[in-house]
Amino acid sequence: MIKLVGKIRNQLKTIFDNIRNERLKTNLLQAIPFWVASLITGLFAVVYAKLFAYAERGTAYFVHNHFWLLFIITPVCFLVAWWLVSKYAPYSRGSGIPQVMAAIEFANPKNNEKVNKLLSIRIIFIKILSSLVLVTGGGVIGREGPTIQIAGSVFRKINQWLPSWWPKISKRNMIMTGAAAGLAAAFNTPLGGIVFAVEELTKTHISYFKTALFTAVIISGLTAQGLLGPYLYLGYPDVTHISSWIFLGVVLVALIAGFAGSAISKLMLVIFKWKSTFRFSYQHALYVVCCALLVVTLAFFVDARMFGSGKEVMTTSLFTADKYLPWYVPLLRITGPVLSFTTGASGGVFAPALSAGATIGAFFSGWMHLSDVNTNLLILSGMVGFLTGVTRTPFTSAILVLEMTDRHNIIFYLMLAGMVAGIAAMAIDKHSFYDHLKHQYIHQLQHEGDEQKQLSNEQ
Repeated sequence: MIKLVGKIRNQLKTIFDNIRNERLKTNLLQAIPFWVASLITGLFAVVYAKLFAYAERGTAYFVHNHFWLLFIITPVCFLVAWWLVSKYAPYSRGSGIPQVMAAIEFANPKNNEKVNKLLSIRIIFIKILSSLVLVTGGGVIGREGPTIQIAGSVFRKINQWLPSWWPKISKRNMIMTGAAAGLAAAFNTPLGGIVFAVEELTKTHISYFKTALFTAVIISGLTAQGLLGPYLYLGYPDVTHISSWIFLGVVLVALIAGFAGSAISKLMLVIFKWKSTFRFSYQHALYVVCCALLVVTLAFFVDARMFGSGKEVMTTSLFTADKYLPWYVPLLRITGPVLSFTTGASGGVFAPALSAGATIGAFFSGWMHLSDVNTNLLILSGMVGFLTGVTRTPFTSAILVLEMTDRHNIIFYLMLAGMVAGIAAMAIDKHSFYDHLKHQYIHQLQHEGDEQKQLSNEQ
């Protein structure tokens, strides 16, 4: 009897060991694609960031040495950036976040062709090239949204390249994880990447892919840090000993920034709708040239701080004595993204939105004659407010600014700014800019699919 019990116990142990080993093997095989894609995403983010910085320096060189040449360079760059997208990858236009959101909606086997139009190797290279050309000509764009589409494309391709015998991985979760990893690597904000995935992208409970999400964010972030060093996107602004009443200023700036962010989003949607009536390429080209000339004219005759992503404007206001800004700088920083983004070239609105909000905070601080410390708080609150007005993600906006500056003592002020800005933005539109564009891409892809079916039936 004792021998029989021992034999049964040994057999059960063997069975359980096999099950455990098989489960461990499956979990490991499912994790490897995320690790590889995260590493590649981090490398792309670093190379892209360096190239983007060089492109902005090129613009600065012409501003300081041969400004008049930009009246030629800017229209040419805007045209080339638009042409690259229009000719080779139409779905690489704009920031890339709405395309990722649409890809998540389409992420099932019957829609593979649609997702391939939104996320692909071609998208990666046209996205990078078009945005670099545009920013060289002074385009008011950022690289963070494009990095998210690039990361989504990387994760998508890794998933597609897995052999048939590999354990199946959810296509939707793979794309969502890639987007979070892309944002984390672009801004060096791991928590921001996670919150962005939860708040903006996911329709699936996080428990289904939390391990993959955390791992991807960590690996892509560590890769970027390993090559660029541990850095903060903005630095350490002084926000110690802020006034007890300053929350009133935070509310005011957040209201205006949130309202303005939502308003320019609405304006860009109106422009896109108007542009959809264009029937000939020369109409699009003419619009692009007009936008370019307007950008360079405003920069030349009003203020050159209109050019670029706006990071220099933010750091100057936060870390120098030149904190206050005249009324026209916020208007330029708000107008610039509209003129650049609506051309149809590649380029994001994350960094321009942050800079627009920062200038609003800096202007009102000067108007109220605030101290440097209180001014810094209003600048950061304006950044959260404007980004929330565009994206409708108050928690993501607050966490991003928090991680960019490592100023944990103002987290409640930043969350207040996000909440107030979200309410203000609702007065303009109940849906975010990205939501509107996502639905446009979904409708466009479905319409293209219907046309292809009709054509094949006729043949």
